[in-house]
Amino acid sequence: MILNAIQAGEGPPVVLLHGLFGAARNWGTMQRALAPHFRTIALDMRNHGASPHAPGMRYADLAADVLETLIQLDALPAAVIGHSMGGKAAMVAALTQPDAVGRLLVSDIAPVVYHHGNAEVAAAMRSMPLSPVLTRMQAIAWLAEASPDPNVRAFLVSNLDLGPNPSWRIGLDEIAASIPDLEGWEDPGLPPYSGPTLFVTGTNSDYVLPEHRPAIRTLFPKARFVSVKGAGHWVHADNPAGFLSVLEAFLHDWSA
Repeated sequence: MILNAIQAGEGPPVVLLHGLFGAARNWGTMQRALAPHFRTIALDMRNHGASPHAPGMRYADLAADVLETLIQLDALPAAVIGHSMGGKAAMVAALTQPDAVGRLLVSDIAPVVYHHGNAEVAAAMRSMPLSPVLTRMQAIAWLAEASPDPNVRAFLVSNLDLGPNPSWRIGLDEIAASIPDLEGWEDPGLPPYSGPTLFVTGTNSDYVLPEHRPAIRTLFPKARFVSVKGAGHWVHADNPAGFLSVLEAFLHDWSA
């Protein structure tokens, strides 16, 4: 599948992969900062943003989409940056085609199984009455039981087109059916990725724990770990300056 891409800048390619219910535009701040020195490519993952909708969201599927798109864009090898769901897809891409991924940065996710209530969130989104009089505030309120954090609810509702014929912009049915795969992790059974690898976490996040490091190092023996102060799971949004500082240092000597 060829994914929708937002590109900016020239130079060695840097690819940005968003998390579940996100979109390429979530990386706007990072793209603007990196574009003077790099060809930045933010992708909408399948069933997200302006990319096609299709069933099947195993990480092998998502990684294949990314690699196929980058081949078409003549953007390999690339430095690949992935957050959450995008981080798992980036990991599988690096393991699948190590020569295509010059370096790998994974933001606040580990190669393990998670249970974070995304099924309940997707169910609440699907059950929302989409009437022509629906307002953004009503939509945010509808999701309160499934997601208590108002910022998260506002983020989810950013995928909703309101008006006379309101609809979800994302492939919500396909995403909902794939939650077990998206929260899971299937070991691809491939040799470890030996390229430079950085795992970035937020100090206020519990997604990547010390007990996850053996699993990480098994697959990514050169992995290093950095925490960004004052950030939760959405590291690049919670502390953009801190995340950008880490990212720029990681890309300092990157050349395709």
